[in-house]
Amino acid sequence: MYRSLLAYCEGYNGSTKTTTTQLDQVGSTATSVKVVNVDDYGAKGDGRDDTEAFKKAWKVACSSSSGVLVVPQNKNYLLKPITFSGPCKSDLTMMVYGTIEASDNRADYESDPQHWLVFENIQNLIVEGGGTINGNGNIWWQNSCKVNKNLPCKSAPTALTFLECKNLVVRNLKIKDSQQIHVEFQNCVTVQALNLMITAPENSPNTDGIHVTGTQNILIKSCVIKTGDDCISIVTGSSKVQASDITCGPGHGISIGSLGADNQEAHVSDVIVDRARLSGTTNGVRIKTWAGGSGSVSNIIFQNIAMNSVTNPIIIDQNYCDEVEPCKEQKSAVEVKQVMYKNIKGTSASEVAVIFDCSKSFPCSGISLQDINLARGGGTASTLCENVKWTQIGSVSPTCP
Repeated sequence: MYRSLLAYCEGYNGSTKTTTTQLDQVGSTATSVKVVNVDDYGAKGDGRDDTEAFKKAWKVACSSSSGVLVVPQNKNYLLKPITFSGPCKSDLTMMVYGTIEASDNRADYESDPQHWLVFENIQNLIVEGGGTINGNGNIWWQNSCKVNKNLPCKSAPTALTFLECKNLVVRNLKIKDSQQIHVEFQNCVTVQALNLMITAPENSPNTDGIHVTGTQNILIKSCVIKTGDDCISIVTGSSKVQASDITCGPGHGISIGSLGADNQEAHVSDVIVDRARLSGTTNGVRIKTWAGGSGSVSNIIFQNIAMNSVTNPIIIDQNYCDEVEPCKEQKSAVEVKQVMYKNIKGTSASEVAVIFDCSKSFPCSGISLQDINLARGGGTASTLCENVKWTQIGSVSPTCP
């Protein structure tokens, strides 16, 4: 049924009122599909505010059986902050062919300064279509304390948030120039994020590509991420996370954390990063935790990764501190254990290619290095290894003393 539906909707940009179409070609049983075009509810796609039209169209699609919400191609729909809420009557697909662009009027975000597009409490949702989600973030970057030190530090909206969704597929989209984080999966279960192209300028602050928090069983695959912060960030409450075939850079690399800020408890487990290419990033594969936290990072695999001029190719930092003043030394820490690095090769832009800066009270344990070859400018790179219990398999260069 889905393939027939995709063929029906492909490139759909007509002005016919919402119709119910019988897909007779699907086996012996016809399936009723409600196709809802945002233009039929007042959307113009001419760069003026279309928020109310999208709300009306969503309400109809969400309350329909086998609803399909269509955002037509060759148009630019300007939206203020909006929440697409469930539960919906049945499975739902949103086909984004055109461009959805964020309002750049910061006053529009006063009621919720942390979100722009939110999909909340929806099961069996597909968002795809090859179109563009444009966060229009330049005004936010200009007013960031990381760009202008004289300004107060305030959060900016996440472009695309999936909150408490189950059986979710997000694929074949371009997401660009987010105000802050591009895509966040928060408290979701069973997610596929496939073939996403995520881009923002290298100097855009806090523009993480994909942020995973409190989410279980997520596959991130075949994504190209070029932003001003982490390509992928995985934080507390997340488990069974797989990222494969990832192209990353510029940006800050692929990170677990930060975790344990403000003495909080944090847990991340069962993460696999497989087949990634990182180029020109400030970090490669990183685990970062604040001193004073508690909990654990466990059962992590980083494998089959190519590094090209990456400043910190392999790094565990249990003394992470993102503050102006030095952070105080504390006894407690988020434990880091059972982490494997396998078949990681390429070049380091810094002399120290491997950093394990672990806690005195809770040393990193079960750290395994297998078939590692990281050089610097054709020469030999070095390591910094503090309070770490590690083992070596095969050839490892550089290696901890």
